[in-house]
This record gives sequence, structure tokens and C-alpha cells, in this order.
Amino acid sequence: MNALLQLAQEHGGGGHGETAEHAATGVLGNVVWLVPLLPVLSFFVILFFGKKMKSKGHTVGIGAVGIGLLISLFGFFELAAGKGFVQKTWTWFEFAGGESLKLEFGMHYDFLTAVMFVVVTMISLLVHIYSTEYMHDDKRYTFFYAMLSLFTGSMLFMLIANNLMQLFVGWELVGVCSYFLISHYWEEKENSSAGIKAFITNRVGDMSLLFGIFAMFFIGHTFNIFELNHLAEVGEIGGAPLTIAALLMFGGAVSKSAQFPLYVWLPDAMAGPTPVSALIHAATMVVAGIYMVARMFLVFEHATPALDVIAVIAGITMLLAAILALVQDDIKKVLAYSTISQLAYMMAALGVGAYTAAIFHLFTHAFFKALLFLGAGSLIHAVHSNNMSDMGGLRKYMPHTFKTFIIGSLALAGIFPLAGFFSKDEIIGGALRAGSEGGRAAAWFVLISGGITAFLTALYMTRACVKTFWGEYRGHGTPHEAGGAMVTPLWILAGAAVVVGFLGFPVIGPFKNWINVPGEEHHGFETLYNVILPVLATVVAVGAIVLGLMLFLRKRWDVDLLGGPFAWAYRFAANRYYLDDFYMKGVVRPVQYKLARATYWSNQKVLDGVVNGVAAGTIAAAQPTYAVIDQQIVDFAVNGAAGLTGASGGLLRYIQSGNIQGYAAVLFGAVAVFVALFALT
Repeated sequence: MNALLQLAQEHGGGGHGETAEHAATGVLGNVVWLVPLLPVLSFFVILFFGKKMKSKGHTVGIGAVGIGLLISLFGFFELAAGKGFVQKTWTWFEFAGGESLKLEFGMHYDFLTAVMFVVVTMISLLVHIYSTEYMHDDKRYTFFYAMLSLFTGSMLFMLIANNLMQLFVGWELVGVCSYFLISHYWEEKENSSAGIKAFITNRVGDMSLLFGIFAMFFIGHTFNIFELNHLAEVGEIGGAPLTIAALLMFGGAVSKSAQFPLYVWLPDAMAGPTPVSALIHAATMVVAGIYMVARMFLVFEHATPALDVIAVIAGITMLLAAILALVQDDIKKVLAYSTISQLAYMMAALGVGAYTAAIFHLFTHAFFKALLFLGAGSLIHAVHSNNMSDMGGLRKYMPHTFKTFIIGSLALAGIFPLAGFFSKDEIIGGALRAGSEGGRAAAWFVLISGGITAFLTALYMTRACVKTFWGEYRGHGTPHEAGGAMVTPLWILAGAAVVVGFLGFPVIGPFKNWINVPGEEHHGFETLYNVILPVLATVVAVGAIVLGLMLFLRKRWDVDLLGGPFAWAYRFAANRYYLDDFYMKGVVRPVQYKLARATYWSNQKVLDGVVNGVAAGTIAAAQPTYAVIDQQIVDFAVNGAAGLTGASGGLLRYIQSGNIQGYAAVLFGAVAVFVALFALT
């Protein structure tokens, strides 16, 4: 069943207040809308009543996401049984009789949404459970769970959107929630700065996305995602306008999904609590950009230059991030750069036209990356440090964390039969097909970059495992294994990392029948793609692991990275290619100091001087007798406005209390009032 094509052919709208509806029976048609709604409702319940509860609110969040997971699973099985999909649309309001602009509020639930719903709700549920132990002494425990619920609900709201404006609302809510969660420990400047950096960097991409949405509307005369896909497929929109609009939308994905050159916020986002890092990297926030490009794939596919740009940027990103992961000491930053690299794999797959492979890697990556982050959280919880130089020998003290972390590392490295083996090979195979059969130079670049990155991935994960679990313990105190609330999610995710890859088993795996787009070919058994390529990929990964063991465990070669001939390269990577310095010195400081000071000087010396001088001169020439009095009036008019602004600002400072819960209460209270007024009208 190809729900995307079917919807494009059937979708229609109505007048104000009417609905266009295509719905399956059972769970899908009746309650699937509860999946995003329940976490949002739990946010309000936890925010306002959580501190009065015995559990401080976490039971509400766990219950809401748990029910959402059950509904998602039932919905997915109904789709698999062929019971159709859900498409419901309500016209919000119209301009010019609906001929020029019609804004809709709607939902679309097909296999792509269903897979994402299962991933988001499952990872979020495990993070909620894990956090009960990891965050149990946190002074903002209740607010943490409130924002965790809203974060999950916002992502789900974005996934089910059937139009670009609604998707953008969910997109922005995810960004706001990430800011609060990344800067959860805002008392330390490093953490608050990381939140601000993530927020501002994402605003750059969000502006590009917004312009892209408007460009799509101007050329397609609709915000509906599936109508736009259909118009692109049948050729009613295309050419340079479609390419420009697609590239603008991709700009949003560059920041949200941490692609070059806007990936700099993601490693710093590790300042947030580790469960937040797991949720951001595995199921929310960073996969939003991948999902948006996948959801609009027919638009991008018919803007071929845009696909080539996506492929090249992704190829650059995966390689740069893998190199950076190799020189980090902070275990969370190793995993952060790993996430950037794996996101680039997904984006590259979309760029070379391997749509199913991209979504399959997103699906498998969610499980083993969440496992690795939660495993890192268990390590940090035991040794009270993020640095691998403060670890070592932990396999003796933390056997559960050790075994599950090794499983996650092998899955990430692409070792058979773990999940990453199947999904990563599909991407490399897709690049090979696009290069050899389609003649696309960008695909060859992805193939080469992807092969080198696969080698580096196995190498840096071997380094991380050796530094963490082998040798002698280098930290303080005696580390110990975490409790059941933290260990149980690790084993669940480890089990998933072992088995979910078989859903994409070559030729017979069912995943390709669930996720597809019009025109995508599913090839039969081919020796090159189903035997030779996976064997070569495995040899590369195993070779990297052996090299890593020789370098970091056996220490067969004494490599002086700081004093050898390649010391410059090591320093270049250790300083993150000086990209952060470039942004700070080339963008932030010029705006913060030079532009701000120039604006202040021009206001004081030019604007005030010219206005006062012209006004006073005019008055003096016309009425010499009253020049002094009228000059005082001019001074009062010009400078009095500034004084009034200062006084009102002085009053407003009492509202700016620094209490984030207070801000959130006011913000979402206003949203609730708006929704109530909208419902009444």
C-alpha cells in the first residue's frame, strides 16, 4: 500500500468548518489523536499539581507516554493488517473565500507516522522510567518531568501534522522545549550558554524553513504537505522555484538535524541531563529535520539539484563529525559527534534517493543510540565525571552497563547481526546504485565518505570502550552498578538493538513494504548488494576494531599526537576545526560589540543631536523669544520618550524573575486562553 500516493490522489478540502476525512476503522480512526495529546495534557497536570503528588509528577508523565505507546503499537499493527490510514482535515479559517489562502488543522497517520510514533513513545517511556533514578535528587525534578512530557508531545504533534504551518508549530515547540531541558542546570554559565547556543543556532535554520514554507505556498497555493508532494510529482510545480523552495526548507533541517555548518550546537547540548541527551539524539529534535525532508520527499526528489546539495552536505558532515568523535575525552561528546555522523548517513540516504534506507536507519539508530546515551548516563552516575580519563576498568564494577554498552557499540559499528549492520549497508548500497546506475557524482562522494566514516565509527567506539571498561580505574571512590530503574531500560534497548535489524533483512524484510514512496524500486536478490557489499562493510568495521584494540588496548605503537608530524592535524580536530571560534569572532562578537556600540553612538551623537538641533533651530528662527522654553519642550519630547521607556522597563524587571516555572505558567496559560477563545468562536 502506498499511502502517500493514495492520499495525494484522494485528498480534498471543504469550506469553513468542514472536514476532509479518510480513516481506518478501530484504533486508528478513533483514538490515534490521543498519542500527541496525552503528553501535552500531562505537562499541564505535572506543572500545576506535580509538587503536591507523592511521585512529584513522574507517574503522570510515565502513564501518558505509556498509553501513547500502546495506542501507537495498536495503530501500527492495524496499518500492517491493511486497514488503511487516517487523514482528517478541518479548515481553520479562509481568506478571499478560500481561493487565495486557507489554513487547515489536520492529522495524517500512515506508516511513516506510525513508525515514528512507536520510536518516539518507546524511547520517551524508557527515558521517563530511567530518569526516576537518575534525577531523583534534582531540585527541579517536577519541572524536568513537565518539560519532558511537553517535549514528547511537541514532537508527536509535529509528526502527525498534515500541513506545513502545523508542522512548523510543532517544530518550534520542540526547539523551545530543548532550550529548557539543555539549560536545566542553568545556574552554571556553561549550561545556560549551551541552551542559548542551541536556541540561536536553530533560529537561523528556522528562518530558512519559514521562508521555504512561504515559497512552497506561493508556487503551490497550499500548505498541505501531500498536495504539494502530488503537485511536484505530476509536474505542476517544478524548475528553479521548486529547487529554491526545497533548499530553503532544507536549511531548517541543517540546523535542527545538525548538519554542516550548523552542527556546532549539538555537542554543547550535552550540558543537559543525560536522559535528555538520549531523548534528543534518539527520538526527538535532531530527527525532526530528517523527518521533514522524508515527509516532503517527492518535492525534493523533483528538485534534483536540491537532492545533490543534500547528499554533498551530508557526506561532508558524516566525515567531519566522525573525525571529531575520535579526539574527544568526554564520553557524551563522543556520542554527540557520533549522532551528527549518523544523522548525516540518514540525510545522505535521502540525498541519493534511498528513502526506505534513510527511515530504516533512523528507526534502528534510535534504539542503539538511546542505549549508548543511557549507558553513558549510568557510567557518569557511578563515577561523577563525563571524562573517559576518569574511568577505566568499569566492566568489573558495572557488568550490566558494560554488556549493554558493548552491544550498542557493536550495533553502531555495523557488526552482524546487530541493527546497524542492516541499516547502514542499505545506505551505502543506495549510494552505489545512485552512482553506478544514475550517474550522480554526489552519490559517489557519499559512497566514499560513507565507507571512510564506517571505518572511523568502529575505531572511535573501540577507543571509547577500551578507555571506559578496560585497564585500571582512574577515578575517585568505588563505582557501582545502577539500580533497576536504570538497568532495565538498558537491557530492553539492547534487546531491540539485536533484533530490529532483521525487519530490514535483504529481500524478505517487511520494513520496505511499510515505508515506501511512489517510484522507489525494491530490488530482488543481487550478489553485489546482498553479499559482497555487506561482507566488505563487515571487514572494514572488524579491521577498525582490531586496529583500535592494537592502538588503545595493546598499545603496539607509541603515537605522539602532539609532537609528531601530524600534530597540526590533531590540534585542528581537537579545536573542532575552529568553527566555533569563527562564529564567535566573526559573527557573535561583531554584533555584540561593534554593531551594538555603533548603534548606541549613532543614537546618542547623530539621532539625538540632529533631531534636537533641527528642532531647536527651527523654533529659534521662528520664535526667538520662546526658544529656550520650546527647547525644553523638545528635550522633554525626545529624551522623555527614552525616560518613559526606562521607567516602564524598570517596572517590567519585576516580572523578569528568572523563575522558569513562572515563565512557563504564563506562556502556556496564555496558550490555554487562546485555545479556549478559539474553541468558543
